[in-house]
Amino acid sequence: MRLRQHNSDDATREAIKIVAQRLFALRGIDGVSVREIVVAAGQRNGGSLHYHFGTKEALVRELIVDGAKRIDERRKILLDAMEKSDKAPTLREVIEVLVWPSIDFSGEARGVETYIRFINVLQMSHRQMFLDALDNRWNSGYLRCLALIRKLVTNVPPAILNQRLIFMGIYLPAVLAAREAAVDEKHGAHPFWSAPHTMDNLIDSIEHLIDVPPSAQIRHRALKAGVRRGAAVKRTKVTAA
Repeated sequence: MRLRQHNSDDATREAIKIVAQRLFALRGIDGVSVREIVVAAGQRNGGSLHYHFGTKEALVRELIVDGAKRIDERRKILLDAMEKSDKAPTLREVIEVLVWPSIDFSGEARGVETYIRFINVLQMSHRQMFLDALDNRWNSGYLRCLALIRKLVTNVPPAILNQRLIFMGIYLPAVLAAREAAVDEKHGAHPFWSAPHTMDNLIDSIEHLIDVPPSAQIRHRALKAGVRRGAAVKRTKVTAA
């Protein structure tokens, strides 16, 4: 009897999570009520979400961690294999580690066909909640990739490279969210996103975003900004003394 109840509870939790993630992906967490989630999950008990998760925010945090753990585990497997290889990784190979583990979960138990849209919307409206849920534990693969990129890219000043990595952190989830939505709408194959060169072209675009040499204008402005910052630090030190 207890085993049957346990299985029933697991099924209910899973149903709520699948429905909630899709609704959050489409409308954001503020645009979805607890009641809507419960009804969409086919639950007769209006308190089932609170019973299984406590609060809507706790449900959101669990969804963040579920998907982040899956992606992080995939990335770490690829990075570990890369580190064991005698061949030094290329920038493109590191970018591939950022891209491929975030897509195609169709063969896994629940799949994450709405996860990228969910976190993309969440980061725009509740970024701190997203970061708090990760707790610097479930993005270790991403951070390892950033560290490798900083070692590999030597023709871009660190301050400018950091800006580009921020651009990448905005650009990549947005593009993958658009892909996810398009594939979801077509229930699989999509004429644009299923083309054999599309994802390679996306990886190309990220590689060039990161590695293209800065223009003379950017170098000039960065130099002036560095001089101003140095002067400000000098004045601060004198005043403090």
